[in-house]
Amino acid sequence: MTDALLVLGLGLVYPLVHTLNHWVFSFAEINPNVALVYLPAFLRLLNVLLLGKVKGLLAGLLGGVVILLNNQQDPLLQRVVNMLCSAAGPVLAVLIFEQWFRRSVSLVSLRDLSVVTVIYCLANALLHHFAWVLLAPQLLGTPQQMIYMVIGDLIGALIGAYLLKWSAERLGIAAPPR
Repeated sequence: MTDALLVLGLGLVYPLVHTLNHWVFSFAEINPNVALVYLPAFLRLLNVLLLGKVKGLLAGLLGGVVILLNNQQDPLLQRVVNMLCSAAGPVLAVLIFEQWFRRSVSLVSLRDLSVVTVIYCLANALLHHFAWVLLAPQLLGTPQQMIYMVIGDLIGALIGAYLLKWSAERLGIAAPPR
């Protein structure tokens, strides 16, 4: 029951922060799909770090569905693929981190949080741009767009990662070593 509430709660926080980010940082948007500051990027990663890969993925998908239903201007397939890329990016990042370092991410290690954040930002941009090449080439924009997406996700995710480290130290939570 508690896990289901966490999935639901974190899933519903994501579209709220997504909307808030659009209002506060609209001046930093390159286009509707790329912003130079994207705070919800960290929420995607946070879902996976706190809830685990499967439940974190479900929370990300839930938040993505809410956004998908509220965005009627883009074609449905494009919205679904964007949602799937957004939810898969943090899971892929954590899997890469765990394979590379042979352990889980420590929530109190700034190094771990920074590394998994950079991996996530690269994975997220690559997944989205690969999908856009295949399904929606009109979304590709300029050659620099992918770099802008990485930067925006990185700024938002690092802000969140630093806040998580600060909170985790004070609350005494950390991922157990494998």
